[in-house]
Order: sequence, then C-alpha cells, then structure tokens
Amino acid sequence: MTPALPRTDRGRLLLVLALATLVTVFTATVPLLRDWFDLRVYYGSIDTWVHHGGRIYDYRVPGTAYGFTYPPFAAVAMLPMALLGLHTAIAAALLLNLAALAVILRLLTGPDRRRHGWFGWALTACLLALFEPLRDTLSFGQVNLLLLALVLTDATLLTTGRGRLAGVGIGLAAAIKLTPALFIGLLLVAGRRRAAVVATAVALGATALAAWVDPDASRFYWTEALWDTNRVGRLDYVSNQSVQGVLARLGEPDRAVWALAVLLILGVWAVRARRAVAAGDWTGAFALTALAACLVSPITWVHHLVWLLPSFAVLVRAGRLRVAGALYAVLCTSVVWLWFDDASGVDGFLGGNTYAWITLGLLLWLPSGQLRRGRRTGSRSTRTTTAAPVPAAPAIIPASVHTDPCSSSGPAAAAAGVVAAGRADVPGAPSEPTASTLPADLKPQSSSERASSYTADPPPS
Repeated sequence: MTPALPRTDRGRLLLVLALATLVTVFTATVPLLRDWFDLRVYYGSIDTWVHHGGRIYDYRVPGTAYGFTYPPFAAVAMLPMALLGLHTAIAAALLLNLAALAVILRLLTGPDRRRHGWFGWALTACLLALFEPLRDTLSFGQVNLLLLALVLTDATLLTTGRGRLAGVGIGLAAAIKLTPALFIGLLLVAGRRRAAVVATAVALGATALAAWVDPDASRFYWTEALWDTNRVGRLDYVSNQSVQGVLARLGEPDRAVWALAVLLILGVWAVRARRAVAAGDWTGAFALTALAACLVSPITWVHHLVWLLPSFAVLVRAGRLRVAGALYAVLCTSVVWLWFDDASGVDGFLGGNTYAWITLGLLLWLPSGQLRRGRRTGSRSTRTTTAAPVPAAPAIIPASVHTDPCSSSGPAAAAAGVVAAGRADVPGAPSEPTASTLPADLKPQSSSERASSYTADPPPS
C-alpha cells in the first residue's frame, strides 16, 4: 500500500512547504555551480562587440578557450544586453527563462491546466526544479527554454487549426540556433508547405538582417566557425549526450559511421512523425522532432535536453505515468557524471550515455498519435468516419466525429502528469511526488569543474 497524499488544504500546504524547503536546499548546494557560464559568454561577446569595437567571435571567457558559437542573428537578438550590467543581465535571463517555462507548460497542458489547482502546480514547480536539464539551463543562463517556447507556439497553432500563422516561431528559433531547423523538416514531412515556407523565409530574413548588421561576423561564422566543433567543446565530454558523443566516447572518429547513424535516426523520425501528424497529434510529432534533433546534433549538452519536456507530456497524455515518472527521476539524478573521469568499458557505455539511451528509447517507443479517448482529428480520420454508406450512419456519425470537442486542443504536459501524482482520484498515479529527490545523495557535480559543459580537460584520475 502506498501512502495517500493529504486531502485537506492545510495538509497540502504543509507538504508543499516541506518539498519546497528540500528542493531549495538541494538546488542551493548542488546544481548552481555553473556560474552563469553561457550567459557570461553571451554578455562578454556583446559587450566587446558594442562597446570595445571587438568582433563577436573573437571574445573568450577569461581563463577558457570558449566564446560565442551561435549564428550571428543570435548576437543581434541579444543586443539589449549591451544596455545592462552583468548582474542585471543575469537577473533578466532568469526571469525570461521562468516566463518561457510558464509558456511551455501552458502550451503543453492546454485546457487541462485548470484541473490541477494550486496544489498540483506547486508540486509541479518542485519537481521541475529537480530536473537536471532544466536546472542546468537556468544556472548556465542558456536559451533553450526560449527556443522551445517559440517552437511549441507553432505546434499549438497547428493543433488548434490556426496554421496560417505557423512557422514564425520555428523560423526565429532556427535563426538563433541551428538545431531547431529540423522542425522545418517536420513541416515538410507533414505536408504543411505554407508553414515551411514561412519558417524558412523568417529564418533567412533574420540571417540576412544579421549579415547586414555585421557582414564580417556572418562571413566568418558560415565559412569557419560553424564547422569548428572545437569552439563548442570536446565531442567525447560526458555531457555530450548525442549519438556523436556516444561514438566519440567509444573512440570511433569515423564521420561515416556517425552519418549512417544520423540517416537511420532521421528515417525513423520521418516515419513516426508523419504517422503522428496523420493522427492529428501535433504535440507528438513535435516531441519526436525534438528527440531526433537532440540525437543527430553533433553536440547535445545535458542542458539541451529540456527539449524532452514535450515527450513527457505525450507519455502522460497516453496514461504512461509510471514510465514518465521513472524516466523523469533518472533525468534528475545527474547519473552520467559518475563517468566524468572515465566512460570506458561496458559500464561507461551503458551508464555514461544514459540520457542518450533515454532519448533514443523515446524516439522509438513514444506513444504518439494516440489522442485521448480514442479521438482522431484531422481530415484523414474524418474521411474514414464519413465514408461508410450505411443508411443508419447519420444517427451514428455525429457521435463519432464530434466526441469531446475539447480533447484535442492541447494534450497534458509532462509536468501536469507529475501533478496527477498529487491527485488522490487518479488511479495508477505515482504515490511519491518527491521520489526524484532521492538521488540527491549522489553528488557527481559537487565541483564547478564537473558542472560545466565546457571543461576542456578532465582532472587527472
């Protein structure tokens, strides 16, 4: 028997306060050791460019070999930082990331967000604070939450039948960082050519604007910086949880092997994403695309895995709460850092690539295309339903076609599924909302050296 969660408001408040205290202690002592590294890269590059006449891609964080690695439009978008001091920029970045997270949860939960109340959302906040990719994104000062919010805005437009406006978010995200460009491929796979054209036009327009603002920076990026992975970090560094990272840790430098793996992954993605779209499951299709992008990108640091959040929304919507809870708990443990010094051997292959295996497993088995209550949306299912020339069909068709008009407007988010653990009336829900705090006893990131994705060389064993 699992203990029931409190049913009274007082009991719930005490539980939330206890969890918030534990989470605060944990986040204050373990994960906040990144020293806003990525944000300092952005800020230093913009400050050098605007105030000191330097070039964007020449700046290096003092004491490191790392500088700006994004396309030039990202620097143009970050120009407002030139008006701020570093500490103000850090505060602004934190607020922007929290706002983006709120938008992401709103987009993923849709109308269901009103069902969970303050208790459910308080539990969600506590659990999200433990999610390693998310806490790393916040403490590095990264931009992936902002990009995910842009991309999911387009997913919501397509889901709710407002596809005429879709593509702008994807285009902007692709102009800031190249990985989201795969979502343009999703639009093509889905046959949404207009949205694909809009996204491409926005991305090219933003890139052209950056070229007009700083032609030399654009020329250098597209001809040199883009192809130099050493500017980003070591491929075999344990934080790199992409297929390229797995191969690099195996000592396999052959790019042909990586290219073959990428083609296989993209093939699986295209088939599964097309099926999801055919079922009217845009959230599932976008989740699959995010998974594929993380796998095929040459470098996918742990904090980039915030792109897995839509996959948890799909798992919850499909009723796979135990699977979602187990995978989420693993992604809270920082387990891959146990192989920080040495990822060789069978244990290193399996354990040091844990997050990559989770991403690959979700790409292969995510239950996409399974809308709640068996409802299928889109023209394909409508044609299938209305095609039967049965005389009595008019009395039956409305019930099958128009079942629950709200059910397709927005699947439940992963966080909302975690919230379901706090609802006593949800069968099969996890009984311990704080289970993901258990691995906090492992402290593989107890030094700033291990916490940074940009460590050039690991300390001697």
